Amino acid sequence: MKKRVGLFALCLSLSVNALQAGEPDEKKVVPTEVNTETPTPKEQKKELAAEDEDYRSFRFGGYGEMVASFKDYGINRFGGPAGNSKENRNTIAIPRFVLALDYKFSPKWILGAEIEFEAGGVGTEMELENAENGEYETEMEKGGEVALEQFHVTRLIHRSFNLRAGHMIVPVGLTNAHHEPINFFGTYRPEGETTIIPSTWHETGLAAFGTVGRGYATFDYQAMVVTGLNADGFGRDYWVKGGKQGLFEVDNFTSPAYVARLDYRGICGLRVGASFYYCNDVTANADKRYKYSSVGRSAVTIYSVDAQYKNKYVTARANLISGTVENSNAIGNVSLPNASGYYHGAMRNLAKEAICYGVEAGVNLSALLSSKHCPVIYPYARYEYFNPQEKGEGSYTVDKRCQVSKWSVGLNWFALPNLVVKADYAARRIGTDKVFKKGKYTGENEFSIGVAYVGWFIKK
Repeated sequence: MKKRVGLFALCLSLSVNALQAGEPDEKKVVPTEVNTETPTPKEQKKELAAEDEDYRSFRFGGYGEMVASFKDYGINRFGGPAGNSKENRNTIAIPRFVLALDYKFSPKWILGAEIEFEAGGVGTEMELENAENGEYETEMEKGGEVALEQFHVTRLIHRSFNLRAGHMIVPVGLTNAHHEPINFFGTYRPEGETTIIPSTWHETGLAAFGTVGRGYATFDYQAMVVTGLNADGFGRDYWVKGGKQGLFEVDNFTSPAYVARLDYRGICGLRVGASFYYCNDVTANADKRYKYSSVGRSAVTIYSVDAQYKNKYVTARANLISGTVENSNAIGNVSLPNASGYYHGAMRNLAKEAICYGVEAGVNLSALLSSKHCPVIYPYARYEYFNPQEKGEGSYTVDKRCQVSKWSVGLNWFALPNLVVKADYAARRIGTDKVFKKGKYTGENEFSIGVAYVGWFIKK
C-alpha cells in the first residue's frame, strides 16, 4: 500500500512544483455538477458573475464518443488456465451519446437533465455473454442502454450553500466527478475506475453543495443522501459496479447511501479532490431481501483521492480508489437465478477489498513550439493498476486473473476546443502489480482510435 500511496504522492508533487505557469482548469460543459474551474483569486468574482449570465433561460447540448479497437486477444479471460486466447479481432462502438439541457424557471430555480444512449441504445434485448464463452443471453440483459443519467431541480440560495433534489451524478472518483470525454486522454474512460465502481454513477436523492473560502483557500463541496447500492449486482469481475440501481421502475431506498466530496481549487491550474461513500447495508436494497437472511448487515465503504494540474504546456492527473464490503464471502455465496440478469455461478464470487490507482500526463506540443499554426496535439502516457479481487475475506482465494497492470500511450488532437480525435495503444499485464513485469496469464494488447465532442448547441 505504501508503494501505491507513494505513486500518487509523486504525481501530486510534480504538479505542485509546476505552479508558476498555471492557467484555468478545463471548462465544465455539462451544467449539472458543481463548478470545478480554477480561476485566479482576482478573477473569481468576475467569473462567478459570468457563469450566471452564460445563458438566460435555456441551453441544450451534450457529448458523445465513437471508438474503434484492434485487439490481439479473445473474449474470455476466464476461459482457460492461461487466461485469454491469442487471436486478432476488431470492434467498433459508440460508448455513449448524451443529450443535456438546463432550464431556468427563475434565476434561483433551475431544472437540469441528461439522457444517455449507451452502446448505441437498446435494439434487441439480447447480449453475447463474453464471460461465458460466447453464450447467448436473452433474459433481462440489454445490448445497450437508454438511461436518465440526470434529472434534478436546483435551488440556488447562496454561494456557500445550495440544494438539489432528483437524479444526480455520484461524485466518487476522478472520472465520475469529471466524466466528459475531453477530461481524460484515452479513447475509453480510465479502466480501473470503470471496472470497480459504476461509471457514470447516478442515483436519486438530495444534495447540498457550494463553494467556501476565497482566494488561495477556495473549496467546493458536495454532500448527498442517495439510493444505496444493491448487493445483487456485486461480483467477481467488477466488484460493486453492477450494484447501481435503476434496473426496475422503482429503486430500493431501505438503506440509503451517504456521499461527500471536497475539491480544493485555490491555486490556478490545480484541483485536488477527495470523496467518501458509505452505505450501511447493501443487502437491504436487494430485490429479494430474504435471499440474504443468512448474510446479516453488510456495509460498503469507498474512499477516493484525485488530482489534476493543467497549464498551457502540460496536463497531469492522478487518482486512487479503495473500498471494502463487509460479509463479502457470504454475499458471494448467495445464489441468484440466471434470469435475474445479475452475476451468477463463479462470477458471483466477491472480494472484500478492491483498489485502483492511475497516473497520466500529456504535453501540449503547440505550446512548446510556440507556433500559432501548429495543431493542438497532446502526446500522453498513462499507467494504472486495478484489481476487483485485491483481498478476500477469511479463507476466500482471490482470482489473480482480475489483477491488471496497464500501460497506454497515445495522441489527442484537439481539432476544436471541444472536439478531439484520439488514438492510443494499450498493453495489459494480467496477474501482476509490477509495472513492466509479465503477468502469470496471457497479456492483452490493443490499438484504438476515436472521436469525442462536448458542447452546448443552443443557448437562449
